[in-house]
Amino acid sequence: MTIKNTGNHSALNLISLIAVVFILYVLKPFIVPLLFAVILSVMVFPLQSFLENKWRFNRLFATITSVITLLVLTALVFFLISVQFANFMGNSADYSQKLSELFHASVNSLEDTLHIRNNQLFSQKEFQMENIIKDNLDKIVMVLSESTSFLSNLILVPICLFFFLYYRKFFRTFIYKLYKTKSKSFLNAILKKIYLVQQNYLVGLLIVIVIVGFLNSIGLLVLGIGNPFFFGFLAALLLLIPYIGIAIGSLLPALIALATKDSPWYAVGVIGVFAFIQFLEGNFITPKITGSKVSVNAFVVIISLILFSMLWGIAGMILALPITATLKIIFDNTPGYEAYGFLIGEPVDKHFQTRARLRLKKWKNIRNAK
Repeated sequence: MTIKNTGNHSALNLISLIAVVFILYVLKPFIVPLLFAVILSVMVFPLQSFLENKWRFNRLFATITSVITLLVLTALVFFLISVQFANFMGNSADYSQKLSELFHASVNSLEDTLHIRNNQLFSQKEFQMENIIKDNLDKIVMVLSESTSFLSNLILVPICLFFFLYYRKFFRTFIYKLYKTKSKSFLNAILKKIYLVQQNYLVGLLIVIVIVGFLNSIGLLVLGIGNPFFFGFLAALLLLIPYIGIAIGSLLPALIALATKDSPWYAVGVIGVFAFIQFLEGNFITPKITGSKVSVNAFVVIISLILFSMLWGIAGMILALPITATLKIIFDNTPGYEAYGFLIGEPVDKHFQTRARLRLKKWKNIRNAK
């Protein structure tokens, strides 16, 4: 009977999980801006609190001021990016021609080295390398434009952001009523942990973006790549996508290096500089700044990136880490789900030690106790 009940319970959990994933996928146009509004409300709440407590603004005026401030700053960033992209697109024809010449020269050199001849591949009118490269550059710019401007097209974000800030006590009371069996102090502690994790992540991410942006820009400036600060900070902004963002951001300046420099080693230098900065960011900068409050292990981060990107695309990759960190807190404080919270968290030193080393450490502890 116990085995049967356990099987029924597992089947019910699986069906529930499938239903939740289906709902999240179908309601993506509504849920994604809602989640972004939640994260942005955490980001802007310190300003809201300052206006209410220090300057004695009433809540409505403080909320409107906070939302407008965030929108103005966001619009300014997108405007600067759009201007730089417009300048880049103005030179895309020259870049395409130079990349085409480099491609043909490389192919001819390869043919001479390997004694391979192909008289038809590049003589056909329908296969012109100039058009292919130009089309691909346009697509790269289009993808990057969409990935950096989709937030501005979400009408629900500022609306939800306003109500999350203005109705925050109302929503907190709703949580109290929803979980009547839990004490208010327990629920407040959970909400505070979630808020601190999100705030730590956002503030740390902004600081890391600034630091990495300057490092990228200095590296590009030393190599003599055009618009170094634009490409440097654009790649830093792509840190919103953990692990692979800065790698994607290095491709565009590498192509520019190929198109504008005499040697392809400049492009290799760009990739090398960005790879070194990513190493510094992942191993020293981010751990030092964000600390241990966002304690999610790398394996779970990669899995969550894949799953959320399959679910919501680029937006899912940006939201993956904040959602995963929140789930860890919920699992850690929900009876029966502690194991999932443990799985999401960072392993400690003892998880990397062999049994022999553990026995030796235990024996030393016993001997020291004596």
